[in-house]
Amino acid sequence: MKAIGKLDWAFSAGKIPLQSIGEEPKFTSNDKLAILNTSEEKAIIELFIFYENRKPMGPYSVTIKPLRLKKIRFNDLIDPEAIMLEQNYSCYIKTNVKVVIQFSRMNTGNNKVSEMSSMAFPVES
Repeated sequence: MKAIGKLDWAFSAGKIPLQSIGEEPKFTSNDKLAILNTSEEKAIIELFIFYENRKPMGPYSVTIKPLRLKKIRFNDLIDPEAIMLEQNYSCYIKTNVKVVIQFSRMNTGNNKVSEMSSMAFPVES
């Protein structure tokens, strides 16, 4: 199968809501990535988190088996440091093989659940 996607990705609209209503972890407010690896190689993903008022954090490392999809909740990223809740952040992602990335957010901070999703921006190398 042909590997599709890009090696470098970025998005600038991260913010994990502090409040959640409903059963955990299913209805915990979160930001999430869906990463598709169509290559025949293991994808080694490195994420770097940028905040408004502090130095970047990372890398956060994730691997994805060949020909697989993996969903990553930012709430679950804790090493080297947990992602700060209720703080604006951006993310730069680099990989060793081409991947496709989608970003989504679920906000359950009130009785009406909202979800938003968009493609990350593929960085031209």
